Amino acid sequence: MYNFGSSGIRNTPPVVKNIILLNVILLLMDFVVKSTFGVNLTQVLGLYYFESENFKPFQYITHMFMHGGLTHLFFNMFALWMFGRILEGVWGSKRFFIYYFVTGLGAAALHTFVHWIEISSLKAQMTPEQIQTVYQQGALAFEQGKNFINPLLGKMNLVLNTPTVGASGAVFGILLGFGMLFPNTRLMLLFPPIPIKAKYFVIGYGVLEIYLAFSQPGSNIAHFAHIGGMLFGFILIKFWNKNKKTFY
Repeated sequence: MYNFGSSGIRNTPPVVKNIILLNVILLLMDFVVKSTFGVNLTQVLGLYYFESENFKPFQYITHMFMHGGLTHLFFNMFALWMFGRILEGVWGSKRFFIYYFVTGLGAAALHTFVHWIEISSLKAQMTPEQIQTVYQQGALAFEQGKNFINPLLGKMNLVLNTPTVGASGAVFGILLGFGMLFPNTRLMLLFPPIPIKAKYFVIGYGVLEIYLAFSQPGSNIAHFAHIGGMLFGFILIKFWNKNKKTFY
């Protein structure tokens, strides 16, 4: 078992610290580059659907370090610091580093798969000419602050050419990992201010994300990415722990 009061927890371990620093630096760079040169780093480093003309393979990594603003950054980094430092203290930096990126990439993979289903469904309702129009003109329309009036073309263009940013997928993987390693640890909720065991908190959050993912399609929040982070975290922990009775 891990001692939550140990000095190793009070001092932020290196992987968590460097991830937080990198996220903060990139948000500041985004502000500076945008105001100085008119270049939007979110559009360069955010993750686009693979059929978008703006897609680059490196975006599967870089999107995890970009955020939509200070609030988005704060809540992700606070959760990373709260729970990630504990997992890094238990696992060590190397294993935590692997876990963080596996869950982040897994989140992006599920998010992309869901977009593929959405786009495939939209294509089935469109003519070849309409589909070609979106591919040829959609990205330029977004650059000009416009979109198609036709609802099918407009929705496909949103899915195709809207970048996804944030560390939320990996952060949800970290929440899942904490809940699995320390299931009976009591957490204090803010709203309502009541204590709850970590395992119930994680289960409740997971059920909520699944509900929101299906009840709010097209939301600005990538709920399936959150689910993907938790799913891949669960698979990886089970893989690591398959020959042991307890992981820690």
